[in-house]
Amino acid sequence: MQLSVIIPTFNEEENIAGLLDFLYDHKDQRLLEIMVADGKSTDHTVEVAKQSGARVVRCPLPGRAAQMNYAASLAQGDVLYFVHADTLPPDSYLDDIAEGLNDGFLLGSYCSNFQSDNPVFRINAWFTRFSSSYSYGGDQTLYVYRDLFDRLEGFHEKYVIMEDFDFVKRARRIASFKKIPKKALISTRKYDKNSFVRVSLANLIVFSMYRLGVSPRVLKKVYQKLLRPAATKKSSEVSSS
Repeated sequence: MQLSVIIPTFNEEENIAGLLDFLYDHKDQRLLEIMVADGKSTDHTVEVAKQSGARVVRCPLPGRAAQMNYAASLAQGDVLYFVHADTLPPDSYLDDIAEGLNDGFLLGSYCSNFQSDNPVFRINAWFTRFSSSYSYGGDQTLYVYRDLFDRLEGFHEKYVIMEDFDFVKRARRIASFKKIPKKALISTRKYDKNSFVRVSLANLIVFSMYRLGVSPRVLKKVYQKLLRPAATKKSSEVSSS
């Protein structure tokens, strides 16, 4: 296995160095490269990422799906691993992905753990142990065998939100998906700016609309109306996870 980690970013200077340092601290010869796919950040994300040793690619189109596809087209690994800038996978991520592939699972993700002691977050995280369509969010990270990614033609870029849900849904029609029984540590910045109830309700509404086939651009508008941005200097991309 030769792994290419791909991190889509937009104004993530406060998070990117910590993630990159963590990934490098727990690397071995299986980690081929870490790519930061930047969507025209206006802060110091690019400079910080370069200083931390990442391969930075400036994407011609903003948007998480477009950024991840662009980086994937340049990646050299036979396995792609998509990680959000404000998420930390377990330090065993290389072993976990290799084990999943060896067991025949061509894609997979972790369960969730949140950076909070609030018990409501533990309840939320508990449900992500199940391999259901509601737990395919990109916050949980996603590995995928390169040949499978290419066969599916990557993320559908019309999905300006819910791109990860759509990808896993399509992938599971032709490949086995593994829910790794370990936890990725996820930022609560959306919840901090809003509230647990408000974010959970927004997620439920948008997910239900997605299941009904509502246009991705309408989904994004609804989500942005329901929630206040996490922070002015951090990612403007939205995720329903």
